[in-house]
Amino acid sequence: MTEDQRLTIRQALLADAEALRELAARIYYETFASVNTPENMNAYLTTAFTLTQVQSELIESASTFYLAEMDTQLAGYAKLMASSEVPACITGKAPVELVRFYIDRVWQGTGLASALMEHCLNEAKRQGFSTMYLGVWEHNTRAQAFYRKWDFVRVGEHIFQMGDDLQTDWWMMRSI
Repeated sequence: MTEDQRLTIRQALLADAEALRELAARIYYETFASVNTPENMNAYLTTAFTLTQVQSELIESASTFYLAEMDTQLAGYAKLMASSEVPACITGKAPVELVRFYIDRVWQGTGLASALMEHCLNEAKRQGFSTMYLGVWEHNTRAQAFYRKWDFVRVGEHIFQMGDDLQTDWWMMRSI
């Protein structure tokens, strides 16, 4: 980010659903298409990133999306979700899950991801949470390094289904 660029982080509205769907699907594809089969990518993208699915996630009371905008251009997003079903390895008090955290490629390495993470941690704390946890693919070393920089530690693993491919995701957690 340069000094003349303006970063805004705000809670997503239902009116943002189509723009969020487009960004989310594109970033997911750009991030994972080269390491998954086209069939598995298509199977996931056509269920996880439909307009109906994004709209239902936006109105879900346990979920909050945050949009990062650079000069009004959507540049990244995060999703926090409070849930009564927390993995057993998440031992911290009052946990909230960082379900999604993605930055558009053109903004990676600019500090935008750090600003969005700081915002998520501050919002979670403001909402009364004391622990944040997330799942990250075992082969996504760039994301793992970013999360370690933010004091997340690996505490377990679970299976994430990408089409017909059962992939291992790591659970990571930190205190807020």
